[in-house]
Amino acid sequence: MTTQTIMGIDFGTGSIGFAIGQSLTGTASPIGAVKAKDGTPNWDDIKKLLDEWQPDLVVVGLPLNMDGTEQPMTLRAKKFANRLHGRFGVNVTTHDERLSTADAKAHLFDRGGYRNLKKGNVDSQSAVVILESYFESLYD
Repeated sequence: MTTQTIMGIDFGTGSIGFAIGQSLTGTASPIGAVKAKDGTPNWDDIKKLLDEWQPDLVVVGLPLNMDGTEQPMTLRAKKFANRLHGRFGVNVTTHDERLSTADAKAHLFDRGGYRNLKKGNVDSQSAVVILESYFESLYD
């Protein structure tokens, strides 16, 4: 199996979190967040991240209801994933992100208490959770 560089994205209407990981290790690291206006990011900021990290695949978290059904944000995340592919020609897939924000907040709180729970930190850590969950799903 060749090692792939994979970017994880936690899509949000006000902030979009990013993480980068390796398929070989199945681990990911937060690389920051990009501000968005009602779900529309500054595409130049995203291009910079894509150019810098050159991912083989981008995994966009799909916000689903706890019973697995879609919600309004699910459609917006899918649309964002399609735009990423259309604009930059990168390979994009989506992955169930239920509980990623709660997991991310718990992880950040364990590491640094309340002051660690800044929005950008939470979004990029959520992207880490999404990406590591995606890696786990490859081996299920």
